[in-house]
This record gives sequence, structure tokens and C-alpha cells, in this order.
Amino acid sequence: MTASLAALAIPSLASARTATLAPRLRLGDTVALVAPASAVSERQLFNAEFTVSGMGLVPKFGAHVGQRFGYLAGTDDQRASDLNAAFEDETVRAIFAIRGGYGAARILPLIDWQAVRRNPKLLIGYSDTTALHLAVAREGGFPTLHAPNAASRWEKDSWESLWRLAFTGETPSLKLDASRVLIAGIGEGRLLGGNLTILSTLMGSGRLPDMTGAILFLEDINEEPYRVDRMLQQLKLAGILDAAAGIIVGNCTRCDAQGENQETFAVDDVYGQLLGSLGCPVVTGANIGHISNQLALPHGARVRFDTAADTLTLLAPMVE
Repeated sequence: MTASLAALAIPSLASARTATLAPRLRLGDTVALVAPASAVSERQLFNAEFTVSGMGLVPKFGAHVGQRFGYLAGTDDQRASDLNAAFEDETVRAIFAIRGGYGAARILPLIDWQAVRRNPKLLIGYSDTTALHLAVAREGGFPTLHAPNAASRWEKDSWESLWRLAFTGETPSLKLDASRVLIAGIGEGRLLGGNLTILSTLMGSGRLPDMTGAILFLEDINEEPYRVDRMLQQLKLAGILDAAAGIIVGNCTRCDAQGENQETFAVDDVYGQLLGSLGCPVVTGANIGHISNQLALPHGARVRFDTAADTLTLLAPMVE
């Protein structure tokens, strides 16, 4: 581990033990729907309930999901309370974030991590939920699911990958559909990452898991190329990019330069400059991110990444 990575990965209680896996989902299971970040609308609550019920699951809303505190779904205490209650609730099998937005990082100090470790459950969501995925990977030590939020659209690839990972307990090879191979090869490691903005803002917080040897995946939305450059530079300077066993860049939706400034780079140019000479396999444009039909991914689990096959293969079941 490099000195910079060692500084980021402060030892946690979970690091010294073998974590128990979350239980697999079964039709008819009760699942919690929580709002750990931005405020949710009535339409999003309806969509979340409709979608989760359509999966054959029984939705149970957190007590405060309809609250609003500025741009947040209730106060930090209220949002953390719903998440803590979901982990403690013996009737709840898994936990869906209703939406992302902003705010999950604010509740990290308020989460009862001992309760999380006692009650491993699949946490399902993406975007701002990245903060929770990374913190659970560090403090809980068990895999979670980087997948659409409950109020998102769940199309064929999203649903089928969730089914194979969470319901059947398979070890599938997920087709990445990457548009560009920057560095060919095969890498194995713990799958970690998510939203690039959230990952970069958690640097130095003591909330990140050890990223050494990780298969790192990244996605984002509404970020101009210079901002993507800035965030990747931050990961580079911290040693995270050089320590990776593989890097999968998903879609950076609406990340083209805005305005009429011609003195700029395309976001693909930035990827080539900062990722094209690393010592690990790298692809871009994978089926991950703020797009329709994104893959569900086993965050925190060990995987094999193969650029020739264009696959990400789970090496052992992520659920019991």
C-alpha cells in the first residue's frame, strides 16, 4: 500500500474480521425503502412502491421518507434514523434507496455501524448512494448492490443482473458493453467505486475502504471535462489509480464541454491522458451510470475483469 492510500484507509473494526454476507432475496420478502439524501416527491414514492412490488417484494417505507429539510429528505438525524432502523428491523431483508441527489455523506457519522455489522443486508442504489456503499464496504465488510434506485426505471439488464446477483446467488459474468479499451488485460480484485464526485469528496474523510488492488469503477453526470480531469487527478495524486488492479469507466452523462469555448478537451481525451498509461486494464463507456438499463454491480465483492471478453465476473456469491 502506498503511503497516501494508507492515510486514506484508516483501520476499521471490520478490517480485522471476515464479514458475514447479506442474505439473498426471496419473492415475498419485505424490503425497506429509505431516503438518505435528497427530498423525494410523491411521484417518486409511488414509483418506488410500484417498482419494488413488481419485483415480488413487499415495500416498507422508512418513517421519515416524506419529510423535507431544505433540499434534503428530512434532517440528518431523521434520515440516519430510518437507515439504522432498517438494519435493525428483523422483518426487513434488504434496503433500497428511493433516490440519490445529495446528502448521504452527511449521515455517515450518525450510522450505527455496530448494528450494520450485526445485521448485514443488501443496500441497493447508486449515484449519491455511493457514499453509503463505500462506507459499508469499509465498516461492514459485506457486499452491497450498486444498481438503480427504487424510484428509477428498471429495465431488462438492470433487473436480470439484480436477479442473478441477489435472488439466485449466482456468480454471473456481466457484459459490460464497454465502448473503448484503453489498456487490454485481465484484473482481479474487490469491486469498489461508483460516482466519481462522491468518491473524490470522501478522500481524506476516513470513510473509504482500502482501495489497494481494487477493480475500480466510476461514473458521473453533468460534469465538464475539466472537472472530470480535476477529480481523476485527485485520485491519481492520492495513489488510488496507480494501486488499482483494473478500472472500468461507465458513462459520464452530459459531460461534454458547455458553451462556445473551443480550447477544451472531450471527456474521452481526459480518460486517455489520465488512464491510458496505467499498469492495469482500463475500459470506458461501460453500461454503468446515469443511463437507462444500467447493470447491477456487486460492490465490495471480489471479481474478475476481462477486457477481451468485455465481462465482469463475480468470483463467489455475494449473498448467503
